[in-house]
Amino acid sequence: MISRRRLTGTITAAMAGASGLLGAGGASALTGAAAPGRATRDLGPVRRVRTDVLEIAYHDVGPADGTPVILLHGWPFDPVGSYAEVASALAPRGYRCYIPYLRGHGETGFLRAGTPRSGQQAALGADLVAFMDALRVPRALFAGYDWGGRAADVAAALWPERCTGLVSVNGYLIQNLAVAQEPLAPALEEGYWYFFYFLTERGRKGLQRDREGLARVVWHRNSPEWRFTEAEFARAAQVWKNPDYVDVVIHSYRHRLAAAPGDPRYAALERRLLDQPKITVPAVTLDGQADGVTPWTDGSGHAAHFAGPWRHHVVPGAGHNLPQEKPGNFAAAVVEADGLG
Repeated sequence: MISRRRLTGTITAAMAGASGLLGAGGASALTGAAAPGRATRDLGPVRRVRTDVLEIAYHDVGPADGTPVILLHGWPFDPVGSYAEVASALAPRGYRCYIPYLRGHGETGFLRAGTPRSGQQAALGADLVAFMDALRVPRALFAGYDWGGRAADVAAALWPERCTGLVSVNGYLIQNLAVAQEPLAPALEEGYWYFFYFLTERGRKGLQRDREGLARVVWHRNSPEWRFTEAEFARAAQVWKNPDYVDVVIHSYRHRLAAAPGDPRYAALERRLLDQPKITVPAVTLDGQADGVTPWTDGSGHAAHFAGPWRHHVVPGAGHNLPQEKPGNFAAAVVEADGLG
């Protein structure tokens, strides 16, 4: 844990010193979000791999024999926008970056019509491990935010033998469903307005009818200092056209508030998650100092959940979509987590 005083400073220099990530000629790619008007790097072609439940669409960037890192996007965002700059920073430094589309997003699809369109946390974590199995990747670094951070935390906690290190935005993200009906502070509940909207049929219809309009509100509210471009938003909007998008999103938020049952396939995993399992792998947690939905902290509230080497940093100017807003800081955190083992 770092002191309150240090939290107000930038983490880039400190992390660079530990990892060697910021070298001569490399700083411009690692000091934050893309400059206005600059084209975001592409992630190359969409590839596909089958698990027992899904055909997962993904990108991979970096040397074939590089250190595997799986970069996991959040909702309502897209993997290309979130990780193009991060991957372009990590690949030249020897990392093989795998960037999957989560269930219900992009070209990731269910193999069978009868499979429940679940968005619960255990499903997301199981998808990550199944993705690794399908690619024959025995171990990897996990890094993510929002839904992707939760998938990473679940997989790191339940399958630590598969995880060499973790980067998680907003700390420990495994939902404690045992207290799903306990209220938070009103200021926090306000930021989670869409949780309650999605509990209603009105909310389902609202998401179905105007996916882009709802996402635009979330982007602005959750990252109030982020000046995204219309091109970035339009690219992300393509991801939300998945035919299972609405069902998966609605189920995710209803399940986390104990308003919908989970898929029986994941019942045993959800029971294990009720114990709030500790994360034992080396971990770096990040908070965006300008996060409009999850206020930054000194990390102490999450400390008990991390039993291995752990560091926490606050990223000035970053909102909820931290890797897209401050890709340099996120890439440096991946290298830092890799070095903690």
